Amino acid sequence: MMGNIPLGQQVILADASVLTISEVKRYLPNRRVVCKGIWHNQSVFAKLFIGKGAAKYAKRDKTGVLALSQSSINTPALLQEIAIADNQGLALIFKVIEPAPNAEELWQVLNPASRLALMRQLVEAVAQHHQAGLIQTDLYLKNFLVQDATIYTLDGDGIRSLSPFFKKRQQLRNLATLFSKMDALDDEWIQDLYETYCKKIGTIFSIADAADVWALTQNIRAEVSSEYADKKVFRTCTDVKVTQDFKGFTALATDFHVDKSTLHTLDRFLANPSNNIKNGNTCTIAKAQLANQEVVVKRYNIKSFVHGFSRAFRQTRAAKSWANAHRLMISRIATPKPLALVEERLGCLRRRAYFLSEYVDAPDALQYFAQANDKEAVADHLAMLFYKLYLLKFSHGDCKATNIKIVSDKPMLIDLDGMKAHSFNWLASAWFNRQHVKDLKRFMANWSADAEVTTLLKRAFVQKYNEQYPFENDPILQRAGIA
Repeated sequence: MMGNIPLGQQVILADASVLTISEVKRYLPNRRVVCKGIWHNQSVFAKLFIGKGAAKYAKRDKTGVLALSQSSINTPALLQEIAIADNQGLALIFKVIEPAPNAEELWQVLNPASRLALMRQLVEAVAQHHQAGLIQTDLYLKNFLVQDATIYTLDGDGIRSLSPFFKKRQQLRNLATLFSKMDALDDEWIQDLYETYCKKIGTIFSIADAADVWALTQNIRAEVSSEYADKKVFRTCTDVKVTQDFKGFTALATDFHVDKSTLHTLDRFLANPSNNIKNGNTCTIAKAQLANQEVVVKRYNIKSFVHGFSRAFRQTRAAKSWANAHRLMISRIATPKPLALVEERLGCLRRRAYFLSEYVDAPDALQYFAQANDKEAVADHLAMLFYKLYLLKFSHGDCKATNIKIVSDKPMLIDLDGMKAHSFNWLASAWFNRQHVKDLKRFMANWSADAEVTTLLKRAFVQKYNEQYPFENDPILQRAGIA
């Protein structure tokens, strides 16, 4: 049923009525189609459940929607539950709420003050769930529609009843899950937002609980980031297509339509002197034209038999770059888009590996400051980048200026094979702080002979790090020799 879901496709329902699909929102093969369409001459939103678990998942979604409605929580009205003709599945048909972008779409275009106002609305919606004894287990911004001052909760499939055991802990973790969808730079709002939550549910606000929510937010964000970057992008998913056999492993961005045979002849690009960017002992880098776009091909070389043996059982540096590029993207930190990971293998033994990313034609930070007149704005953006890395506990490992491109006055991190994500426990945080100090010192050393740029950067770093969230109290800049 419904191969590629062409627009205009008609779905015949059990009562002989017709749903004409006008826009596909989500498609999980042999499981679910989420779409907008026309039904009985009206615009509707529909979920079509297909495959073996159709009845189970349709029932769970309907149960969640009814729980929301019975608790007077705004959610699109369920117009009808109906079978698809010829026993092909079940359809839930909902009233369309328009105009009403989802919160994720809004978040990307709002200024900071408006984002804070939106988050207050979402906090009040989550508080209303908790007051009704409900919890949204699939808590993403896209599962809320925003129409002026009204929030509509979507996705009945994720609605569950709060357990009577450890109820407060469930509520705090659920709230922290919402906060983890914010940018790390917005975490300074958490205490204020938690106070909003307490007022809504009628409980006493405490600084200790606010600190607990902040800590939970960091841990949840790190868990989600790791699940995506360290696991999900190494298997076939929405963003990546993976192929693997005895001789190799390949992960491709789903929108990078390169011929598979090309990926087995990448050395020809690296051997062409006109394409060469770097020809080192450790890695070789070249620019290439693939799939109608300019890409960077980076091969991690095997320097000797001993080096090859030592690398054979470990994750390749190309795989680390692939994971870290996705980690940065999900954390809203600019980096060239990762396009492919190609590993030569013999069974479980890893050999040479290649990392492909988009080519970005932009000066590095050293070149930019040597040429530009307006340096202050870029200094501020660089300080913000490092501060965000500090908040997320990401160490880069090689923060020389050539590893930061400046694109439209904004920094973009490259050379990610040495980057690490650190835990938020006390011991790991202490180790991370040492690594972050090294990153700061390495970065500032690029301008040790340029008093003007050094002064600009120091001023920017002090201003940004002084906005530090109150639960943190580490004199990191003093240790780096900046303040």
